[in-house]
Amino acid sequence: MRKWTISVLFLLCLLFLFPDQGRKIHVNAKGDSDASVDPPKVEEKIGAVPNGLSTDSNVAKREAESMSRRTLRANAERFEFQAEVSRLMDIIINSLYSNKDIFLRELISNASDALDKIRFLSLTDKEVLGEGDDAKLEMQIKLDKEKKILSIRDRGIGMTKEDLIKNLGTIAKSGTSAFVEKMQTSGDLNLIGQFGVGFYSVYLVADYVEVISKHNDDKQHVWESKADGAFAISEDEWNEPLGRGTEIRLHLRDEAQEYLDEYKLKELVKRYSEFINFPIHLWASKEVDEEVPADEDESSVDEETPENKSSEEEEDTDKDEDEKKSKTKTVKKTTYEWELLNDVKAIWLRNPKKVTDEEYTKFYHSLAKDFGDERPLTWSHFTAEGDVEFKAVLFVPPKAPHDLYESYYKSKNSNLKLYVRRVFISDEFDELLPKYLNFLRGLVDSDTLPLNVSREMLQQHSSLKTIKKKLIRKALDMIRKIADEDPDESSDKDKKGIEESNDSRDKKGQYMKFWNEFGRSIKLGIIEDATNRNRLAKLLRFETNKSDGKLTSLDQYISRMKSGQKDIFYITGTSKEQLEKSPFLERLTKKNYEVILFADPVDEYLMQYLTDYEDKKFQNVSKEGLKIGKDSKDKALKESFKELTKWWKGALVSENVDDVKISNRLSGSPCVVVTSKYGWSANMERIMQSQTLSDARKQSYMRGKRVLEINARHPIIKELRERVVKDPEDESVKQTAQLMYQTALLESGFILNDPKDFASRIYSSVKNSLRISPDATVEEEDDVEEAEAEPNTKETGSSSKSEEEDVKDEL
Repeated sequence: MRKWTISVLFLLCLLFLFPDQGRKIHVNAKGDSDASVDPPKVEEKIGAVPNGLSTDSNVAKREAESMSRRTLRANAERFEFQAEVSRLMDIIINSLYSNKDIFLRELISNASDALDKIRFLSLTDKEVLGEGDDAKLEMQIKLDKEKKILSIRDRGIGMTKEDLIKNLGTIAKSGTSAFVEKMQTSGDLNLIGQFGVGFYSVYLVADYVEVISKHNDDKQHVWESKADGAFAISEDEWNEPLGRGTEIRLHLRDEAQEYLDEYKLKELVKRYSEFINFPIHLWASKEVDEEVPADEDESSVDEETPENKSSEEEEDTDKDEDEKKSKTKTVKKTTYEWELLNDVKAIWLRNPKKVTDEEYTKFYHSLAKDFGDERPLTWSHFTAEGDVEFKAVLFVPPKAPHDLYESYYKSKNSNLKLYVRRVFISDEFDELLPKYLNFLRGLVDSDTLPLNVSREMLQQHSSLKTIKKKLIRKALDMIRKIADEDPDESSDKDKKGIEESNDSRDKKGQYMKFWNEFGRSIKLGIIEDATNRNRLAKLLRFETNKSDGKLTSLDQYISRMKSGQKDIFYITGTSKEQLEKSPFLERLTKKNYEVILFADPVDEYLMQYLTDYEDKKFQNVSKEGLKIGKDSKDKALKESFKELTKWWKGALVSENVDDVKISNRLSGSPCVVVTSKYGWSANMERIMQSQTLSDARKQSYMRGKRVLEINARHPIIKELRERVVKDPEDESVKQTAQLMYQTALLESGFILNDPKDFASRIYSSVKNSLRISPDATVEEEDDVEEAEAEPNTKETGSSSKSEEEDVKDEL
């Protein structure tokens, strides 16, 4: 009876419990079906746990549910991506680019920047770092193979809610446009980090991304997006308190499961992020040997064997210890621990003789975020001692940045990172190198500069001037070294010895490659840096009328100068082909003089500052003052053409021609127009007129006086002289003289003020050559009366209308 009563009570308890359980199951099912259910809140005590979550199983379960959920949280504030971001993400998501590994290096690079920022702030305020684990400036990578989640966490500066919206929802339009343009031309995503859009590479491998971030000035928030044009941000009340920093959770696609392999991640960190200046840890598995008790059956069998009996008789005082060992066995056990992946010492602190070329190349790729296949053209690793001590590594990139000269005077950023006692300070010190060397990559680590001052005060520090001076000298020496080691830059006498060396093949043509990428920077340096103008002039390269398409230096030009030549001849224009056919070069080429051909617009400005080199003056062959050898002035020849030159000058009085002279530079052309020595050349006039905000009135003061030089040996000039002597008032002769002057203007590179007048004179000349009467007029066109055309249009309209009606009837 008593047992039966207990059974009844037990059944009643079950009846009371089942309805509640059923209601719970119903609620859970409803919650799973509704994608926008509010996430559960953890207990208040979780926020007070110092180093992690509570061990409560329900809390761990809720965290797992939030990590695996693929829909945006219902209580989150939703935002639309900027149009440029959506466009960028479409390119990345739909990209067929095979190397998706770049996402990890971009996230690690961003984490390194965040750590750099908090470390810089800690120089003036140590409390920003916090205490305990928060003070450790490191990165952590963790895998969850079951949920297919890859997490990357840093203890950097973190992001506020506004930072999440700004940094992950909008990006600079210029950077996006430049990246999209690069993608359209090359289709290479490998350089994504150089355009400031590296974060979005996560969508190469993930279809859902969570960014959990905590800034000292704000609460912890979660940013999440499925790359569907929108993202959501909510206050984080269910994840582990980060303390400070950012954690990015990538919910990997099915085809990206390879990134859940520890060995794959280790290999990627080794390849791309080996020289990151902060520790990178991976939660990695490890097999260890562990002693466990042996089975009793095995130990008993061992005791019964005759060998064991004989050994027991021979054992000494260590018998007890051996018995204990025989009762245990060694097994393999898998454990997990944080493994450091980048244990390489900062490369600039090492002895340059002990650093390999491969290590320098890897460091450059990590520093410049340039992970192409090309290695830097050269590098310089040195230590400066004296009043200011610092270590530096400088690199010459293999290619120029896409916007190197577009934002030359606007950009304030430098590609040189400044460290003080191994602490990263900034990469925005434009005072470390002049603008014309802003294409160099590298870093400077000084032990002399103060740490506990603001960035503005540090920029005014006197030591920076000393550092800048030494860096410029080392940079120019490094560039000159490229030319010195290039066999193509050597003279014919030295070529035999250089060609025999094995290393010369790799360095062949390197300086031409450098010049094609950064030659304009050297020219800008000559303009801007008067102190190092002579050093920069030695790096100058150009083509001449005798170089056969090869680059020539000023030293090589001087070594080939003719005896008695005192000046360095050059000419400026729009293209090499045009300059080679210029009438200014006719007699110089005939007498075997070498002339430098400058076809870059910046060359006009360059030659205003580079007036001499090695006691040799520069002479523009399109200006007055050209002296060729020891040509004697033929006074008799000038006297015989005196009447023509005087008459021609009067005929061109309306053209502001200063003088008409006998030329010493022409060989086959009848005449040419030159400018005064200190005025603008024809090429400079054209450049200035093409400026958007050019002022014609101000330009008139800088235009050089024009002089018409005639070739006294040319048959046209001789015939013109005879005609002028016979009848100076002959209109046909005046027309011919005017036409010849306008033609000489065009051939000399000037722009005609009245192209219509020039065209009319050409057509008149054609009429004369064809013996057409000057009074002949253009035949008038017969006018068609509009009244006759109207009926036709009506008939056409009515016929087309009737055809349309017939078609409708048939339908």
